[in-house]
Amino acid sequence: MKSEDITHVLILGAGTMGQQISVPCAVQGLTVTIYDIDRYALRNATEIIRKLLEEFVALKKISAAEADAAFRRIRTTVDLEEGARDADIVSESVPEDPALKGEIFSRIHANCPERTVFTTNTSTLLPSMFAQATGRPDKLVALHFHDVRISTIVDVMPHPGTSPETVALARDFAVRIGQTPIVMERESPGYVFNFMLMNLFQSAQTLAANGVASIEDIDRSWMGVTHMVNGPFGIMDSVGLDTVWKITHYWAELLKLPQQMKNAEFIKKYVDRGHLGEKSGKGFYAYPNPRYLDRDFITGSGKK
Repeated sequence: MKSEDITHVLILGAGTMGQQISVPCAVQGLTVTIYDIDRYALRNATEIIRKLLEEFVALKKISAAEADAAFRRIRTTVDLEEGARDADIVSESVPEDPALKGEIFSRIHANCPERTVFTTNTSTLLPSMFAQATGRPDKLVALHFHDVRISTIVDVMPHPGTSPETVALARDFAVRIGQTPIVMERESPGYVFNFMLMNLFQSAQTLAANGVASIEDIDRSWMGVTHMVNGPFGIMDSVGLDTVWKITHYWAELLKLPQQMKNAEFIKKYVDRGHLGEKSGKGFYAYPNPRYLDRDFITGSGKK
C-alpha cells in the first residue's frame, strides 16, 4: 500500500490529540472515524473539532467551505470492530499505558484488513513495549503529532521490528496531510521535542515539589529569560495534568526514582481535585484568562 491509496483513517481515542489529528486528515479529503468507549467524549470531540476547523479558517489555513467539507468527513463510533473494518491506517491516542495500547490494537487486529498500518501517538512510551501484542509488529510505527494549530512537526519512530515499507508509508502519509515528518533512526522515549520538553517539566516539577520557588516564579523565570509566551507549568496545563501525571508516575514507578515519585505526587494533588489544566478550566492557572498572559506577569513578582 502507498500513501495515495489511503482513504480511511481510524483514530483510537477522542481526547485532545485524537481530535487534533482528525483535522489535517479530514482537510486533505480523507474519511475519518474516531472511536471511543465514552459517548460523551465523542460528542465533546465533535464540538471541539468544529471549533478547531473554525480556528483554521480564522488563521486563513483553509476556507469556510473546506472546513464544512472536512467536518462532514469525520464520524464517530463506540463500535471498535465496525470502525476497524475498512481502515487503511490507524492512529492510536489512548492513555499512556503499554498494556492498554497493546490490548486495543490486538482487538482490532482481527477486524482490520491485512493492508492496515498501525500507528501510535504515544508521548513517551516506546512502540516496542507493545509491538508484539498488536498482532502485526512489522506494521506498527510511532506517528506522533504536536499541537496542529501551531506546528506541523510529526515524529516518525520505528521500533526494531518495523518494516522499512511501514516507515516510508508513515513518512509519506505525514507529508500528504500537510505535516513535516521527523524520521528517527532509533527508538527514544519522547522522540526529539518531547524528550527535551519532559526534562523541562521534570526540572520545573522538582523546583516546585521541593519548595524551591513558587509555580508562578518558576514560569516567570523561564518566560523572562526565553521570552516565550508561557512557562513549563503553563505548558503542562495545555498538555493536560492528567496526561502529565500519568507520564511522570509511569516512569517514576518503572525506574524507581524517588524525586520523580515526589513530583508525581505533587501533580496528583491537582488531578484529584479535577484541576486538569486548560481543558477543565483550572490547573496550575485558571482559564480562559491565565495569570501568565497578564501584561505585568513578568514584572509582577510576588503578586499572587
